[in-house]
Amino acid sequence: MGNTSSFITCSALSFDWPDGTPVFDGFDLAVGPGRTGLIGRNGSGKSTLLKLITGRLVPRDGRLAVSGTVGHLPQDITLDTSLRVDEALGIRAVRAALHAIEAGEATEANFTAVGDDWDVEERALAALDQLGLGAVGLDRTVGELSGGEGVLLRLAALLLARPDVLLLDEPTNNLDLRARRRLYAAVESWPGVLLLASHDRELLERVDRIAELHEGEVHWYGGNFSVYEQQLAAEQEAAERLVRAAEADVQRQKRELSDAHVKLARRRRFAQKMYENKRVPKIVANNLRSAAQQSAGKHRTLHAERLTQARERLGEAVEAVRDDDEIRIELPATLVPPGRRVLDLSRLRLAHGAGAPLEWDLRGPERIALVGRNGSGKTTLLRTVAGLLEPEAGEVAVHVPARFLPQRLDVLDDGLSVVENVARFAPQASNNVVRARLAHFLFRGARADRAAGALSGGERFRAALAALLLAEPAPQLLMLDEPTNNLDLASAEQLAGALDAYRGALVVASHDVPFLESIGITRWLLLDGGLRPTTAEEVRETLWSA
Repeated sequence: MGNTSSFITCSALSFDWPDGTPVFDGFDLAVGPGRTGLIGRNGSGKSTLLKLITGRLVPRDGRLAVSGTVGHLPQDITLDTSLRVDEALGIRAVRAALHAIEAGEATEANFTAVGDDWDVEERALAALDQLGLGAVGLDRTVGELSGGEGVLLRLAALLLARPDVLLLDEPTNNLDLRARRRLYAAVESWPGVLLLASHDRELLERVDRIAELHEGEVHWYGGNFSVYEQQLAAEQEAAERLVRAAEADVQRQKRELSDAHVKLARRRRFAQKMYENKRVPKIVANNLRSAAQQSAGKHRTLHAERLTQARERLGEAVEAVRDDDEIRIELPATLVPPGRRVLDLSRLRLAHGAGAPLEWDLRGPERIALVGRNGSGKTTLLRTVAGLLEPEAGEVAVHVPARFLPQRLDVLDDGLSVVENVARFAPQASNNVVRARLAHFLFRGARADRAAGALSGGERFRAALAALLLAEPAPQLLMLDEPTNNLDLASAEQLAGALDAYRGALVVASHDVPFLESIGITRWLLLDGGLRPTTAEEVRETLWSA
């Protein structure tokens, strides 16, 4: 691990989806040692690129080369729950041979299995401890771990394998703040080539450079995410100045062309008048008229060319300005008056939770942040309120129309288009009305006809959110479970903007404290054996503590 000669290169790489949709066309990339943050809008090809590098996908054309061994932490980690921890770490065979030798079975096969890896258990336990899994042990099964612990276990396996090139795809999804801190430390100490795709700003602050995928090309920015934002802002400011200058040039060329037409028209009229009044010989008059026509043609051509060139420069300048659309919607039907009873929990015991019975009431258009460590029961609580799980005891009373958006976004039917999915939730709305509403969620024209199964993570989230917010009756209680998972930074900002228009009660379970602060949370609740009020500051201190 830590080979300074390791690298990743892509030369004229091209890749299409099976339906012919191009993802990369003549794509070039070179990544050397150090920590590189790969960013871009959802659907820009970040996960696809990582899968191409690992060989899970095959390019249509071009060349891809990786020097050194490769380790990959994908987004869609699925570990067999029956596996033991040492199996998931890939050390069970070596460990078994080591124990056999210690028990007196000094066979050639056992020595071959161990090789030079005599300290494998110590290194494995050290890797687990480094990621906060020191209490897990090597003999437990994966099924005993939470989802976040499963991600860290997979990362521990990569640390043990010590690849030269490490690829991480949205590694902080489903991790609570304490687990994220462990992962951040592992990233900061990685000595080899590290390429990570992420929307986690805190993680991106720890990279050496940013590689942004934008419109099929990679744009490089030296430094971490804050430096990237500063450089991009400067670029955009310069691009907007160029647009203003190009617009002024187009107007100037239009005026000059118009002035030229007026002047040339006067010359033609003068030549014609001289000919009609016979003030000059006929041959001279004809020469004057012919010269005026030729001059008029040359000037028209010259100014028309200048105007065309000015318009082309304007087009190029406009293209350099980012067009990050915002979701703009009005949802008056979601309004909940202050004091209105929305939700009551009475001595509620969750089916998959422990601790004291939960007592809670929600009134009016409050915005609740539901926080807690992985495994504390946040998802179970939301699913119970949504009626998807039966409580072990107690009661849940929901007094307004409610909708729940789960992490998996399985409210969508992958075989139906975006329009058809939304229409299922609003059967009384006409096709034109559904399309008009979807346009506010950035699904315009043919985009609204795409199958849900073909959408990127951010597009899928927007479609699911549209389906719930545009449902009939309008939801006056909206529950979101880890909504920023798989969302790029721009999409997270779009979500925050969309929630600005929501007038109902909102309950959001999330580890993303900056996002929660951006959507105007009015009450913070910590689920930790019970429900108790807390603050953003306390959340950071409590959940970041070791």
